This record gives sequence, structure tokens and C-alpha cells, in this order.
Amino acid sequence: MPHRKNDNDITSLSRISRQSDYIKRLSRARGIINLVMLFSVIVFGLILVFAILNDGISNMVKAFESVNLFYYGVAFFVLFSGYLIRFPKWELYIRRLRIRINRRKNFVIYLSMYSMDITPGRWGRAVVSYTINRLKRVRFSRTFPAVVADIFTDFLGFLIVCLVAAFFINKYVLVSLVIGFLLLLPFVFMYTKGPFEYFKRKLSRIERMRSFFEVGELYFHDKKRLGKDVYLYSLIFTIPAVLLNSAALYLVIYSFGIHIGVALFPTVVFIYTSSLLLGMITGIPATLGVTDAALVGYLTLFLAPLGITFALASAITILFRIISVWFVEGFGIVALAQSKKYWRL
Repeated sequence: MPHRKNDNDITSLSRISRQSDYIKRLSRARGIINLVMLFSVIVFGLILVFAILNDGISNMVKAFESVNLFYYGVAFFVLFSGYLIRFPKWELYIRRLRIRINRRKNFVIYLSMYSMDITPGRWGRAVVSYTINRLKRVRFSRTFPAVVADIFTDFLGFLIVCLVAAFFINKYVLVSLVIGFLLLLPFVFMYTKGPFEYFKRKLSRIERMRSFFEVGELYFHDKKRLGKDVYLYSLIFTIPAVLLNSAALYLVIYSFGIHIGVALFPTVVFIYTSSLLLGMITGIPATLGVTDAALVGYLTLFLAPLGITFALASAITILFRIISVWFVEGFGIVALAQSKKYWRL
């Protein structure tokens, strides 16, 4: 009699197939990251070219030579601290979804999500859902609400801080409100079941869409476990984290020998948050080009009285983006490499 596969064999093959499919998706994500890195170098090159054409190559060289490496190093530490203090909100999401994970492992998984922060809309952070699936055999749709909540509260924290800073310096308040509204619009579909049900009625007859709607039903079911109070709790950590990221920009400016007073910190906060929000609205990975241009423009617009020329603003932007994009990507990749061992458990 020919050997017949039992249910366990089929299940095992199904898991291998899913893992193979996900690894292919991860490889494509790596391709996006490499492409973004290439374009980032091009953007930095263009900034340098414009700065040299505007202020001359000697001023550009002097700007980089003036950097105080001590303050620049402190900026790395301050920015990393901003990501560390976000961890308690991630822990809460996991607890609310009734998933038990060792804190050390959960911390590594949490940091690994930032390896995908430069994917469009940051949705590559869903890599953590796959890791938890492999580690705890929890379905993907059960943990995905935690990923959505983490992205949403990050955006919300940036928006709140940006609006407060805009009111404080009394500039671009309306523009910030409009950008914030447009950024929050996609989350209406993620948090409100009405639009989902509408498209389900219209498209569920299409066979290829059925699996999407099945996952959607599970997502909305598991999302209820988070509760509404979790978002207010999350802001307790997200808002200080945004302020720490802003402080990193402040330190980068200070590292160039620009003695910027504490009274101008709200201006730096607005420069950082509004530049990032402008980039987010485009959906471009790593907000490439848009945030860079906004940072250069805002630095020269608001801080010209401190002697910040186009060349200085360009140098500040390049060094800050190395911290805020590629340093974050770096520790995220290290954590992802560590978390990959959970895929084999």
C-alpha cells in the first residue's frame, strides 16, 4: 500500500510553504532597503552639490570640519533612548492580545521591527508578527493589531507634538493640521469595520479576495482585545520619545558649534516633527528626499540668525539623517538577525 500523508505531515508541509513564502517576501524587503540606501546616497550627493553651488566647496568642508564628535555621539545615545522608552507600550499590546513571551525575547522582537522602518508606510514592521508566529504558533492576524497600533501611536505622537510646537512658535498650524488629517485617514480603514464590510460585500465573490477578507475578519476580532485605553497609555511613552528624537537633532546642531539656546528647543521640535510628517504624507520609503529637503529649508528659515547657512543646514541634515534613518536601520537589522533563530524553534 502507498504511504499516505497524515494531517500532521500536511500541516508541516503547509508551515514550510508559508515560511518559504515569507522568506521570499523578506528578500524583496531587503531589495527595497538596498534601493533606499542607494537613493539615500544620491539624495545626500544632491544636497552636497546644491550646498557647494550655493556657498562654495570651502564653506562645505569647513562645516563638516567643525563637528564636535562628543555631542554628535551623545545624539546617537539620546535618539536610541527614544526607541527604548517605546518598549513598554509594545509589551502592553502583547499582553492585551493574550500572548506570553519572555521579556528578553520580546525586546529583541520589538527592536527587530525597526529593520523594516524604511519600507513604505512602515508596514514592513509586520515582520514581528511572523517571528511571533514561528515562536509561539500564534496566527499572524492575532498579532498584526499590535503592529498597527504601534505605527498609529507613533504617527499620533508626532502629530500631537508637531501641533503643540506649531502653536508655541505660532507658525504653520493649519498646514500641520491638514497634513495630520491626511496621515490619519488610512487608519480609519484599519480601525473602523464599516469600510471593510462595504468592500467585503462588493468584492467577496472574487475568489482571490476571500483569503484577504478572512484575515480581515480575524484582525478586527483580535483588535478588540487591545481596548481603547491602550492608545492613551501609549502616548505616555510616544510623546517623550518624539521629544528625545528632537533633542537628538538639537544636539547635532549644537555639535557644529552653533550655541543654540534652550528657548529655541520648541523650534527644533517643530523643524523635526513637521519635516518628518511632510515626508510621511508622500509614502516614500524613509521619507527620502522630502524630509531631507524640508530639514534644510526649515533650518535656514528658522535658524539663519544663529549663522546657519545653506552649507551648514545641509551638513546638519546629512549627519542627522545618518542617525535617524541608518542608525535605526542598523540596530533593527542586528535585532532581526538575532530574532531569526526563533523562526527555527
